[in-house]
Amino acid sequence: MKTLHLGLPMWANSDWRGGLYARHTPSETFLEEYARVFPCVEGNTTFYSGAPREEVVLAWARQAPKDFRFCFKLPARLTHDKRLVGIEDEFDDFIARLSPLHDRLGPIMIQLPRDFGYGELPNLSVLLERWPSTVPCAVEVRASEFFHKGDAEQQLNRLLITYRVDRIMLDVRALFSTQANGDSRLLKAQGEKPKRPLHVLSTASSPIVRFIGHLDKTINERYFDPWVECFSLWIKQGKTPFLFVHTPDNRQAPQLARHFHSLLSRVKALPNLPDFPGERQTSLF
Repeated sequence: MKTLHLGLPMWANSDWRGGLYARHTPSETFLEEYARVFPCVEGNTTFYSGAPREEVVLAWARQAPKDFRFCFKLPARLTHDKRLVGIEDEFDDFIARLSPLHDRLGPIMIQLPRDFGYGELPNLSVLLERWPSTVPCAVEVRASEFFHKGDAEQQLNRLLITYRVDRIMLDVRALFSTQANGDSRLLKAQGEKPKRPLHVLSTASSPIVRFIGHLDKTINERYFDPWVECFSLWIKQGKTPFLFVHTPDNRQAPQLARHFHSLLSRVKALPNLPDFPGERQTSLF
């Protein structure tokens, strides 16, 4: 049955003890505990650290259930430093390192630099041409020319549709809806995330939305409401959408994801989201 894959930007976050995790959960079991609640995760660690060691991947495979999905990012060394040029050997090694995860691999995300524009689309095309058919793929562009609905964006979308690759939708509207007004968490998040328009378009079978929330819950709900119908429609169309929920410092990301799940459940039957162990523990005292 096609359904929504809901997740967070990471699993290793000690701030989630006492909430998503029990208060004294050891960090070595974070993934196992995370996977009891959420069915997927956005794996940012590979973006910064590159291909993980074999023993690390084998440990992930042991801890995650078979229906869990890891959505890792291609290393920045390949996307930002080398700009997808001359990366064949490193790319093959990266995919090979992840192979023990087998069907647990969700879409591998290619997050491109802010200045990776129309002129470099041939580099992306070469990579997508040799992309293994057994590994899903998604692309996140950040160059402003891909958000003007002109020739550059049309060529990008055609390329993704041709290779059946999803275009990642980064929704930063809630984050940038107010000024930071001295709040260091908002200020930092607004400085890190690109302020780009939201173009809702599914170019393949697993549309991915990265929702970057605000500190204000009412603002988040206002910007998320239109997504409810959109996700419901994609599921009816036989697609398997992914939703990754962020907050400015990610401390409340699990709670925001749970709230979005409850909103979606009102219009579309979804698997229940288990209680957070840390909150059950707190309620005992």
